[in-house]
Amino acid sequence: MKSNLRVALIGTQFMGRAHSNAWRQVQPFFEPERAPELAVVCGRDLAKTEAFARQWGWKETVADWREVVKRDDIDAVDLSLPQHLQAEVAIAAARHGKHLFCEKPMAMNPAEAHAMSRAAIEAGIVHAVNYNYRRAPAVALARQIIDEGRLGTIRHWRGAYLQDWLRDPETASGWKLQKQFAGSGPHGDLNSHSVDLARYLVGEIVKVSCHRRTFIDERPSADEPGKRVAVDIDDASQLHVSFANGAMGSFEASRFATGNRNANQFEIYGSRGALRWHLEDLNRLEFYSDDDPPHLRGFRQILVTEPCHPYVGRWWPPGHVIGYEHTFVHSIADFLAAVAGQSDYRPDFRDGARVLEILDAAMKADESSASVELAPPQQG
Repeated sequence: MKSNLRVALIGTQFMGRAHSNAWRQVQPFFEPERAPELAVVCGRDLAKTEAFARQWGWKETVADWREVVKRDDIDAVDLSLPQHLQAEVAIAAARHGKHLFCEKPMAMNPAEAHAMSRAAIEAGIVHAVNYNYRRAPAVALARQIIDEGRLGTIRHWRGAYLQDWLRDPETASGWKLQKQFAGSGPHGDLNSHSVDLARYLVGEIVKVSCHRRTFIDERPSADEPGKRVAVDIDDASQLHVSFANGAMGSFEASRFATGNRNANQFEIYGSRGALRWHLEDLNRLEFYSDDDPPHLRGFRQILVTEPCHPYVGRWWPPGHVIGYEHTFVHSIADFLAAVAGQSDYRPDFRDGARVLEILDAAMKADESSASVELAPPQQG
């Protein structure tokens, strides 16, 4: 019986909550070889961090991440921080031999991401980027269907990630609306999920063009009443790509898409079949196949809740749906399996860096009004 995996969580906001829930849920349902131990949580406001620790079951609280990453009684560090803070912490933790589970986007730019990747590879640790939608059972089933050749030659990817929470011009500015902290708007935040899914399901992206738009150029300050601050990131982005296998693709990301709360979706069209998926109905996958007789052809709806479907056998009987939070549990379960040497974890830091390369090339394409060809992915 191996010892528990002693985990330190850095960050206590939305993702800190989602990750804490996953660390708590993974043991009874997936029975990992090394059970996670919620050892330490780190946040800048110690009083709030202590309240967070009591709520989620973390044993200890600290305010300085530098103290955490060098401790001998910590095996893995969970980075649930805004992207402008993650590189320094990740590199320091890797140099102290800690396995890394990192929220997306992993860094501000490709240079930071590659530095993180090199540090992790040199340290010989498990390094994971939490693109959790790969681990929705319906998405994992889509990958299985593609690997079985049921779509034939893939020709089209259509991805969209649409939200509407910024439609009101009086919504206050925050770090996600400031380039120095976020790098970009939905282009980097939402499109990063879509680009990862496209690479997972279709293949490598080799050429990009892009158009971004900012609809509201100033907003009320969140910190200073009566003051307005400039918005220097995009509110919406449209991206067109070429894949190495000859397929073409489009991506749309927006925080102004009225009526869409969290509409992450894709369509994949091949020479023999097609797939469609939507996060707001995440247990259902639509599949069209030319193998069906002509009089029965059409998109069938697969309720992905059978024990034979990816991850589902760990949960409930058929027809009992799971939710958004379960994708995080699946990510943690696979991370723990990788730490135990039972499998590799993808997407890793190299994958996360490649996503940032693609998004960065797209921004350059937007600035120059020209398409940009990408060099092959770096190895490390």
